[in-house]
Amino acid sequence: MRHNKAINHLGRKSGHRKAMLANMASSLLLHKRIETTVAKAKALRTYVEPLITKSKDDSTHSRRTVFSYLKQKEAVTELFRVIAPKIADRPGGYTRILKTGFRVGDAADMAIIELVDFNEAALASAPKKEAKKATTRRSRSKKAAPAQEAPAAEEKAE
Repeated sequence: MRHNKAINHLGRKSGHRKAMLANMASSLLLHKRIETTVAKAKALRTYVEPLITKSKDDSTHSRRTVFSYLKQKEAVTELFRVIAPKIADRPGGYTRILKTGFRVGDAADMAIIELVDFNEAALASAPKKEAKKATTRRSRSKKAAPAQEAPAAEEKAE
């Protein structure tokens, strides 16, 4: 039974796990995409998505909080300057995990984890949403149509 087993310990002690996730999160933010195992990618997603949400509020407090998790000034700068403005209107789900098969050496299940708004290939192939003209759900009244034709008829008579 797995009662109260909220996180995957990844076969590491807590200090090693925290350092590994901090390094992986920094690499993901700097490179926008990294390749790792599926288990690490899922653990990284739960680690980095709250940090990206916190970056929407660019304050000193949120920067210091994020820095305490990432421990790299360049990654924090990239997150607040480049990534946060691009994901400002997204309500969550900033990362995507794509399974890529099995590693040759030990047959570990591999995956690519990437930031959703920074994949140019997926953004280019996605259909653009066109702005639809606002229409009313009610049918037009019968009186409105002849009233519009009447001035046109008067102009022709002149």
